[in-house]
Amino acid sequence: MNMLIPRPEHPNPQWERKNWKCLNGTWQFEIDHGASGQDRKLHHAESLSSEILVPFCPESSLSGVNNKDFMLCVWYKKAVSFTEEELAGNRVILHFGAADFETVVWVNGHSAGLAHIGGYTSFEYDITRHLVAGDNIITVCCRDDLRSPRQACGKQSGGYYSRGCHYTRTTGIWQSVWYEIVPENYVKYARIIPDLENVSVMIDAELCGKGDFSAEVFYEGKKVGEAAKVNCGVTAQLEVKLSEKHVWELGHGRLYDLVLHFGKDEVKSYFGLRSIAMEGPKFMLNGKSVFQRLVLDQGFYHDGICTAPSDEMLIKDIQCGLDAGFNGARLHQKVFEPRYLYHADRMGYMVWGEYGNWGLDHSDIANLSTFLPDWLDSVKRDFNHPSLVGWCPFNETWDYGAQKKRQDDRFLRIVYEETKRYDPTRPCIDTSGNYHVVTDIFDVHDYDQNPETFRARYNEAVENGTFTEFNGNCRKRQKWDGKQPLFLSEYGGIGCKLPSEDRSVSWSYGNATTSLEEFYKRYEGLTHALLDNPLMMGFCYTQLTDVEQEQNGLFLYETREPKFDMAIISRINKKKAAIED
Repeated sequence: MNMLIPRPEHPNPQWERKNWKCLNGTWQFEIDHGASGQDRKLHHAESLSSEILVPFCPESSLSGVNNKDFMLCVWYKKAVSFTEEELAGNRVILHFGAADFETVVWVNGHSAGLAHIGGYTSFEYDITRHLVAGDNIITVCCRDDLRSPRQACGKQSGGYYSRGCHYTRTTGIWQSVWYEIVPENYVKYARIIPDLENVSVMIDAELCGKGDFSAEVFYEGKKVGEAAKVNCGVTAQLEVKLSEKHVWELGHGRLYDLVLHFGKDEVKSYFGLRSIAMEGPKFMLNGKSVFQRLVLDQGFYHDGICTAPSDEMLIKDIQCGLDAGFNGARLHQKVFEPRYLYHADRMGYMVWGEYGNWGLDHSDIANLSTFLPDWLDSVKRDFNHPSLVGWCPFNETWDYGAQKKRQDDRFLRIVYEETKRYDPTRPCIDTSGNYHVVTDIFDVHDYDQNPETFRARYNEAVENGTFTEFNGNCRKRQKWDGKQPLFLSEYGGIGCKLPSEDRSVSWSYGNATTSLEEFYKRYEGLTHALLDNPLMMGFCYTQLTDVEQEQNGLFLYETREPKFDMAIISRINKKKAAIED
């Protein structure tokens, strides 16, 4: 087992304290196929049967386990040491970036709190009361039954093998684990709301304890604003006026550093000064119309599955999108880790926040109990990222299962309304593709491979105020009102039979071509049909990289090397860029 600590960087640069420690690395591990471990008291056991390299899931090669079969339950153990000085008058907060799906934690055999349900978002426990000076044993149990209709699993395959657009599964811990040592009084969370027009920032903080709360803002090391409030408790609100205006825009992050103080606690964060709005069919960034030239990013890796093998790989994925002439990405069927969003923030790359809803029975409103809390946790966690320009909790809500149970429209409406209640600053698409119930943007998916019929379909919207959707079933359930912004949030998926790819077990949308000339012609025809349409606010091309058997990416799965001439792809994508970006 590799003893080096993988992914050692701070997991969340928007919420960083000096006194923290990464717990990634070798943990004890055991597969519990019968989910009987708690009855067998594995949380009290001294050891487990094998080892794993956290934060990689046991299905991945990087974990050292490489088990591709279904694992109903998995267990982890690790010894963590604290000194008396570290524990005196402090709290210890244990953080998990994400674990799939139902997670229970014990410290020295004592329950750390209620189980966390949901496979995509971060969660934490205050474990102070269970710790002693010296070694402490942290035990984690993750139960993961993705074939249950109450569990959202995204692109994870429900069969033994990957197939179609369903890929290798992810079980248990799949993002970083770390702890922070904080004072007795500390800042739990802060919502950061930039005000571009007034050149200021609002800070709405949640506090644990009582004390004086203050904020300092810096730009490239120079202090450009500060504010304070005395005798705060539970919550505190501050407005910080900024003496310098530096705007976050595409290709230019221009991030302000933010330092929060509450008694002895100090938290480092950052924000971007920008505004977003919808005006008619246009998406407005900082008061200017911007056409969203997005690419579908699945966030899968051949060796780490849902976990990037390194921080550098996250940067590379964004750079691949930029090299291809895209100005952002749909982060598809998965909640991406905060470090990806951090790099998008600093590189000026806009993204949509989504969730891996596939597998969830959305015909049963009772399943809100597992879906909504985890989704809203992702909205709260990622609210402060300037790169994030919209929310989309569902993707392609076809009627559920073999019996084709009709989606419960109340389910989608409630999730939309709760999203907008927490974050009214961003547009929200209730469900991408189908079937819309209430949405800020009318988006459709269209994998028509014929540029002429593709263009004609959306020219119809300009000429007649309506259009015939590519999928005939959709128009019976949803209809564009002629006023909402139009967004082709999935198109293309063009396959091309390259010599380096084995297409005997692969697929793509439409007939794969063997000619690079034909590929570029089709790509340009489809893309320019959207760029030329005055009612379109954006597109999203499928997709950034190949993923396992789905070989319709612009870049190779294993290496992220380009499959095509990116100068040509970029030129096609940037037809309107000189005017709007």
